[in-house]
Amino acid sequence: MQTIIVMSHLRWDFVFQRPQHLLSHLAEHYQILFFEEPVFHEKEHLAVVSTPHPNITVHTPHTPVKAAGFHDAQLPYLKPLIRQLIAEHEDHIAWFYTPMAIPLLDELHPRLIVYDCMDELAAFKNSPRQLLQRENALFKKADIVFTGGPSLFRAKHERHPNVHCFPSSVDVAHFAQALDRTRIHPTHRAISRPRLGFYGVIDERIDTGLIANLADAHTDWQIILVGPVAKIDVAELPQRPNVHYLGQQPYRELPQFLASWDACLLPFALNESTRFISPTKTLEYMVAELPIISTNITDVVELYGSAVSVAARTEEFISACERALRETPRERADRIRMMHAIVSSGSWEITAARMHRLLSEASPNPGFMEYFQPVERREALYPNKANASNVSDFDCIILGAGPTGLSAAYHLGKSTLLLEKNPTVGGWCRSIEDKGFTFDHAGHIMFSNDDYVQELYKKLLGENVHWQNREAWVYSKEVYTRYPFQGALYGLPPKVIKECLIGAIEARFGNVKAETKNMPSCATTASPAGIGNDCCADGTVTVPSNAISLDRGAEKKENSQDFEEFIYKMWGFGIAKHFAVPYNRKLWTVPLEEMETSWLGGRVPLPDLEEIIEGALEPVAKPMGPNSRFGYPLRGGFQAMMSGFLPHIKGKIELNAQVIEVSPGKRLVRLANGSCFRYDQLISTMPLPELIKTMGEEAPPKVRAAARGLRHVSVRCINLGVAREKITDKHWVYYPEDTIFHRIFFQGNASPECNPPGGFGLTCEITYSPWKPLPVDGQKLIDRCRQDCISVGVLRDDDEIIAANAVDMPYAYVVYDHQRADNVAVIRNWLAGNDIILAGRYSEWEYYNSDHAFIAGKKAAEALKRSAQATVQLI
Repeated sequence: MQTIIVMSHLRWDFVFQRPQHLLSHLAEHYQILFFEEPVFHEKEHLAVVSTPHPNITVHTPHTPVKAAGFHDAQLPYLKPLIRQLIAEHEDHIAWFYTPMAIPLLDELHPRLIVYDCMDELAAFKNSPRQLLQRENALFKKADIVFTGGPSLFRAKHERHPNVHCFPSSVDVAHFAQALDRTRIHPTHRAISRPRLGFYGVIDERIDTGLIANLADAHTDWQIILVGPVAKIDVAELPQRPNVHYLGQQPYRELPQFLASWDACLLPFALNESTRFISPTKTLEYMVAELPIISTNITDVVELYGSAVSVAARTEEFISACERALRETPRERADRIRMMHAIVSSGSWEITAARMHRLLSEASPNPGFMEYFQPVERREALYPNKANASNVSDFDCIILGAGPTGLSAAYHLGKSTLLLEKNPTVGGWCRSIEDKGFTFDHAGHIMFSNDDYVQELYKKLLGENVHWQNREAWVYSKEVYTRYPFQGALYGLPPKVIKECLIGAIEARFGNVKAETKNMPSCATTASPAGIGNDCCADGTVTVPSNAISLDRGAEKKENSQDFEEFIYKMWGFGIAKHFAVPYNRKLWTVPLEEMETSWLGGRVPLPDLEEIIEGALEPVAKPMGPNSRFGYPLRGGFQAMMSGFLPHIKGKIELNAQVIEVSPGKRLVRLANGSCFRYDQLISTMPLPELIKTMGEEAPPKVRAAARGLRHVSVRCINLGVAREKITDKHWVYYPEDTIFHRIFFQGNASPECNPPGGFGLTCEITYSPWKPLPVDGQKLIDRCRQDCISVGVLRDDDEIIAANAVDMPYAYVVYDHQRADNVAVIRNWLAGNDIILAGRYSEWEYYNSDHAFIAGKKAAEALKRSAQATVQLI
């Protein structure tokens, strides 16, 4: 059995956490020698050895040096102990939890060097001044690097070519004991309810002021803190009758504490020491099915935000606790469902198995000259990665758990693997929570004319749905008019109305008088569907039933023109000038003449002149269009509909699964964490350019060139939570003029449950691309959105913003340029020859709404089943 020699700054018998969990599982494959920091002993120089677990021996050096940790002064005493240690373990792996121990590497001759970077130790209180320097040296020597959560991975991944993200995991069987609420810990028998608890190290990472304020706000609440106090003065801890410090407790008893509590706390301070933490206890709390309230820790928000209440300020934290203690049975069921989805793929056993696989496959560090090799060289660097014994087999693998991927998995069987790179399912239909507000990734609504989709809505949401009449508007010329723009011109300046009416008439019948000859030509032209009722060209309004079909020859002729020319021909000069052209330029970020029009549909609705004229003469009293009434989940944001698939999916779902390699020839999919899967059939919902990148040189040059030729638009959403109720009765507003955003989706009106008491949420949507970059970013972008909201009357100068965050959507809209169809055909034909099915907006490179995505997933599953049946018949 091979040996792993571990250098650790943490003691084995301290708080049971990541090292103990991982190494206990790895001990099934390796003999573990756990070498701790030295202990001061005035006379003796030796190592005290203990065996806390089969195949694990803990070596605690005793030295006469008072300097803490792996200090240089300790090295003369530690190196002889290391030489003795390895005498019988020549074939070994060196595993570091602290870079401070790297000088001891001189005494080791490891086959591999591993750095498990579980924390940003340099940010901790009293960290050694040499730590960063030694970490740099460790990165240069290490063969493989593991990190904790995604924030730490992002901070480290550019420093080494072989970095793998392994967020916190959980011992489900152990913490499931907490579900027996009768197993109350003896220390709690005299403590009344409600009990709000935390366990872990109590150090500079804990917000002691928050604890004091929480205890003072509700003196009937009992605040329970379990764990050792380290690096801070005990006298500085808040002392209250309802605050209980129970000290360090055995790991085996933690489920009893959870069984005794009503809510779990993550009361971390927001400082340098917590910037990169990924608290293991979060998942342990989830297994116990208890409500969790956390401060605004990056990894908690990113990994668990759908199931954890996050607050940035003391009063918000207290309010979140209040909501947790009074949650309804339905709210509790929704929360537990989301927790189960997160926990399902996060066991320590699975994490350790993946690490073991990576260790088995790893080659010695090829050095910095090999930094970030492209996909096609990975097999040369890591020749054992395709070892069949390390590959799991599935009939079908689905890439991406957005609405299309979820729908496909829903229609397929048990031998299906659904891979999702994010910590929750949903793709761009995910939702986040921030200080009691629910925000989607851009605005979403439920609407479909398809009977199948209507039934699917009922199955996924049941009674958790809120139906209402649409209030969509346009803001231009300092006036709000109903959407669609051309049907509600009343209220605009008379000159604008005149130009719009004349232009619409000319588009139908030709120029009405000579002085209009300087206007762009508006000859009568039939047009593809969609734009007739949707001059925003964002797919919000669908084609009416009175659309006139085109024959194929006419359709081909119209599709050859550019989008801007089409707008003028369809709507006329006035509507083009005052809305359709400026709005679409803002939305698409590219010159409209570079876009063609096939994406607008294959049928032609002619403008209804009577409706346009009536809408110019008097106010339009009600919403127009087929989606004038829409639905939205009552609770949980649009995420609730995505999560609604989970109980119905028979196959396996793997979250935090970043696909880095797809081999059509070998029918293999490899993840960033080292997992490898073999498939019979593959459904991809990944963005088409990203899918081709994962194939490296296995994709022919013309396919790679076609993928590079595909253009898309990105969206940055700025979510604002305002300390004022019902700031508007509108659902969304289009802005064709000078605001940085092209649309605001008023999330607070999508459902009354999207807002905390006294608040209202809204989302500013901003498109950007290489052709139109964001003018500002970060806090400056948030400030710009706030100022523009004030300038258009959405916000007041004195409105308090209590929540503000940014959500990025790198792939949002596919651009229908004149090369798109040919590029997509080249890629699709090659992939089809390799039995890869493309489904959804980004893989088919089509304009799909969420209901179309559901249908696309269903069709992909049906196509896969037909292909499988045909194969069986041939056999």
